[in-house]
Amino acid sequence: MTTFTHETYLSPLTWRYGSDAMRGVWSEAQKRRLLRRVWVALAEAQCEAGLVTAEQAAELRAHQNDIDIERAEAIEREIRHDLMAEIRTFAEQCPVGGPIIHLGATSMDVLDNVDAIRLRDALDLILSGLEATLKALAERIDAEADTAAMAFTHIQPAEPTTIGYRLAQYGQDLLGDWEELRRVRDGLRGKGLKGAVGTSASYTQLLAESGWTSRQLEDAVMEKLGIRPFLAATQTYPRKQDWLVVNALAGLCASLHKFAFDLRILQSPPFGEWSEPFGAKQVGSSAMPFKRNPIAAENIDSLTRLVAAFPRTAWDNAALSLLERTLDDSANRRLFLPEAFLLTDEVLGRAQKLVEGLSIWPGPTARNLREYGVFAATERLLMEAVKAGGDRQELHEVIREHSLVAWQALQAGEPNPLAANLLADPRVSGLVDEETGLRLLDASDYVGDAPQRAREMAGVIRAALE
Repeated sequence: MTTFTHETYLSPLTWRYGSDAMRGVWSEAQKRRLLRRVWVALAEAQCEAGLVTAEQAAELRAHQNDIDIERAEAIEREIRHDLMAEIRTFAEQCPVGGPIIHLGATSMDVLDNVDAIRLRDALDLILSGLEATLKALAERIDAEADTAAMAFTHIQPAEPTTIGYRLAQYGQDLLGDWEELRRVRDGLRGKGLKGAVGTSASYTQLLAESGWTSRQLEDAVMEKLGIRPFLAATQTYPRKQDWLVVNALAGLCASLHKFAFDLRILQSPPFGEWSEPFGAKQVGSSAMPFKRNPIAAENIDSLTRLVAAFPRTAWDNAALSLLERTLDDSANRRLFLPEAFLLTDEVLGRAQKLVEGLSIWPGPTARNLREYGVFAATERLLMEAVKAGGDRQELHEVIREHSLVAWQALQAGEPNPLAANLLADPRVSGLVDEETGLRLLDASDYVGDAPQRAREMAGVIRAALE
């Protein structure tokens, strides 16, 4: 039997990234259990059609979970066909039922139905994790709906927003991903039982005197497996399905990447507003003991880049599968399907912990709003001064001139003098008194309807997940 130690290459997905539950879905043992589940379902349906005996079907079911990977590998080394090796291993355990295993089937009748089941089970794990993340995010959106903060466009200070409204953007994207993943999951199909080129010819021949049709047999088997078949297929189910699945995972990873990237920016000390959880004994750097690097967010951004590359391979498999089937998809599907799910599983788990443990620091948040929000608030001052009889064009130039001076002061490390300088300028003070001017230039409440929209988004998320 093949054994693995740390003396050979191991994928980080074997132990470092992804959950045990997701590894279980894509494990070799689970694959072989599912192969046998398909063969048992086929035998039971064929028993109902009068093709095999009840004793044969019962024996197969009795040994359905008695997988023996060591024996199957030994047979495969001799015959060089992995599926036939598993069939022979199963048959050795079932002297009565063994002769009818795989009757009428081609390899992909079994393998593609197994893959459809694994895709469904893996998507269920992703959807469960995403729901937990969305629920946690909705809580944070509500909690920070009114918390004013500086917004940035082009990574430059723009106008104020609220932290809850910023979080609502991530929530909106992730809810869209949840909806797409649900749609893809609900649309999953197996190949069904259609034989070597999808015509069901072998089953039609087999059932010729049974009174059953090949469609009846297919329906009976797929009902036992709990998954619907494609109406039309070739030797395989349409590889477009793999692309739809992996593309949906990549879409989720794009949303998580943006959230993590934004956190990395906001954790940088010049911003200093957010930070990811940092353990009491956590080491940030081997050289610099003071470092608090955003390692979880960086890990998310690193792994999601890889998921973003998988749809290309899935696209090629769908577009370049010639005529009724070529085998140039088989080897890469062994890699990218489980890898896409394990990587997404990993980053989703990390993202949930970031949302739940995110620190939002009031000091730097207020500092940035105070230093930069006044620039945006000059818009309010301009409106009021014009309403009081001022010349809009002249006042626009006044604000521009003072703003340039204020930017120079900030770049020199000095406090922002914009409010004081504007309200001391007679072209402004003659139209707006100091008390009113200071109120107008306080940008902390210059957030429009952001709080209301944030709370509404949190409600939309909760309603969708009910």
